Amino acid sequence: MRKLLPFAIGSLIAAPVMAADLSLKIEVPRINVAEYHRPYVAVWIERPDQSLAGNLAVWYDLKKRDNEGAKWLKDMRQWWRRSGRDLQLPADGVSGATRVVGEHSLSFSGDKGVLAKLPAGDYQLLVEAAREGGGREVVKVPFQWSGKADQQIKVQGSNELGLITLNIKS
Repeated sequence: MRKLLPFAIGSLIAAPVMAADLSLKIEVPRINVAEYHRPYVAVWIERPDQSLAGNLAVWYDLKKRDNEGAKWLKDMRQWWRRSGRDLQLPADGVSGATRVVGEHSLSFSGDKGVLAKLPAGDYQLLVEAAREGGGREVVKVPFQWSGKADQQIKVQGSNELGLITLNIKS
């Protein structure tokens, strides 16, 4: 019995958090340039050691012939190095089309996908945007995944991204 106690306690500590949902608002700002292209955007969660916990969304040009849009995904360099090059695209529930200027909402259920397997702890939500003929930007949103308290965290982007709002509901 004594040998099983540490294992049982360890299993409880690493258990996924239940009944917490995550919603996200991403602002794509209007940029005054001669030829505007919609940004490619990747959204993912990292652990404190910067390892990938999971991908939430990847917006890119899905409609280009011969999957030509996927070749520009590597312009989102940080996401590409962490998981993009190993991800089979299009990924069900993750891939989507690029978005127009404005605020875009995403919702993720705590009992499905990446969040269903996420143990309690400290994490970072990362949003990376890259635009053809434009710039690149990464916004980091630190958060705690506990299932015990509601959270709202806002981080302002500087050029390719506007306001990023993360809401966690227990």
